[in-house]
Amino acid sequence: MENRGTPSNFIKNVITEDLRSGKVNEIVTRFPPEPNGYLHIGHAKAIWINFTLAGEFGGKTNLRFDDTNPLKEDTEYVKSIEEDVKWLGYTWENLRFASDYFEEMYERAELLIHKGKAYVDDLSADEIRELRGTLTEPGKNSPYRDRSVEESLGLFRRMRAGEFKDGEKVLRAKIDMASPNINLRDPVIYRIAHAHHHNTGDKWCIYPMYAYAHPLEDAIEGVTHSLCSLEFEDQRPFYDWVIAECEMPAAPHQYEFGRLNLEQTVTSKRKLKLLVDEGHVDGWDDPRMPTISGLRRRGYTPEAIRSFVYETGISKSQGLVDLQMLEHFIREDLKLKAPRTMAVLQPLKVVITNYPEGQVEWLEAENNSENEEMGTRQIPFSREIYIERDDFMENPPSKYFRLFPGNEVRLKHAYFIKCNEVIKDENGEVTELHCTYDPETKSGSGFTGRKVKGTLHWVEASHAAPAEFRLYEPLILAEEPESEGEAGELEGADKPARSFLDQLNPKSLEILQGFVEPELKDSKPQDKFQFFRHGYFNVDSRYSEPGKPVFNLIVSLKSSYQPPKQG
Repeated sequence: MENRGTPSNFIKNVITEDLRSGKVNEIVTRFPPEPNGYLHIGHAKAIWINFTLAGEFGGKTNLRFDDTNPLKEDTEYVKSIEEDVKWLGYTWENLRFASDYFEEMYERAELLIHKGKAYVDDLSADEIRELRGTLTEPGKNSPYRDRSVEESLGLFRRMRAGEFKDGEKVLRAKIDMASPNINLRDPVIYRIAHAHHHNTGDKWCIYPMYAYAHPLEDAIEGVTHSLCSLEFEDQRPFYDWVIAECEMPAAPHQYEFGRLNLEQTVTSKRKLKLLVDEGHVDGWDDPRMPTISGLRRRGYTPEAIRSFVYETGISKSQGLVDLQMLEHFIREDLKLKAPRTMAVLQPLKVVITNYPEGQVEWLEAENNSENEEMGTRQIPFSREIYIERDDFMENPPSKYFRLFPGNEVRLKHAYFIKCNEVIKDENGEVTELHCTYDPETKSGSGFTGRKVKGTLHWVEASHAAPAEFRLYEPLILAEEPESEGEAGELEGADKPARSFLDQLNPKSLEILQGFVEPELKDSKPQDKFQFFRHGYFNVDSRYSEPGKPVFNLIVSLKSSYQPPKQG
């Protein structure tokens, strides 16, 4: 599946006009994740937009880590983000960190103080919040708002020198406490944090707030089009204020697009971290997680994800995307790539009583009926095989075409068999079926003497490879779980709402022990297969061991979802 370009959209139109008019000579974008968690499917859209838009116009994209909060950031997240961007198929022009610019950000903050556009405030975070006002009521001035330039400058320098405790003082922009835009009501631009930083060590004990640092980073790097999700729209006036008042030589412009929201999916990094920290999942890369690493471990491909985000498009509106749309694109990508083999997830032994004891016959089976270039393989057949337990019913309803006493079915790639006897244990549970086979009905022999309506998959018992299967359902039951935009995660709100935990699906993971064809015994992590009638599966990278594969269900075989028609 090819990596498609960007559809026509308002951002592309703006870029075209900017180049035509000579407003810019080269397009520069950036993907600016905060290294406080792993990337998720929503980030995949932001990555695609930034990289493909710049690439389409011969521009460049930087990967920049907005590492302004050492209390939440870690090199683990930095490495995972780099790996995810590469895996998705993108190459950045420059690797940058916000912390690379801490000295210049500090100097620009002193410039604001000199201009009377910033002041040191002694109020606590709660007191600042209380005086901030509401969406309908203006805020109130801090009693420290009219501090002299000299006093604020001296205090700010003492903050940098480490003379004050965390939370004792902050630096605030001096804008308008009565502004209808709450983001302009003297926002905090520096706070004290005596914390070790992953990139700068212990050099700094004051750190810029994201909303102040981000526009400066864009300007320093010469970003021409700062692309972000709609949650940042109300912050654009402050973005422009920082660039203007800090007298930056370059003036990037911010453009907002609708973020990607998936049904039954939480993408708040704080909430995802809560799932990890409390053990609801087995890590950021749990196959039930909407993280890029989780999707990769489950078996999604970069081609499928790129096609998916392309299809969602770029617009100014928010929307909820059907989860089946994502599943559609992984099916489309794998249907011609994945070998089609047989696996039995809940085994029931079948003894073919009229087949010679000790004989093993090797049968030919195509690897993919839709892709002849994938060739064929040899699979064993003998007196004892395994079928799926739910492919047999002792007392079936009408129009049941699988195996039951007296009924005949076809074994995929093999023969017709007929059930003659049912063996049960002392509890009345079916433990074994005794069947007979018709040697004239061999698959591929051209037999037309009679037809059967049911075809079963199976695995020969003596050569079967034991395997574990992990079946997944959505982690969240609610179709539209409460979500928080990335802008809501910038500052404050350290504790995510926990009510979404009430919507966790207790059946999101089912583990089964079964068998696969013998050649799958040595499958390696990220090997993908279509198991007849079950779905597409991927070899798990965490729990698989040599000779003991664990298969993650990527997606079932069928869906009612229909992609929108092109044109």
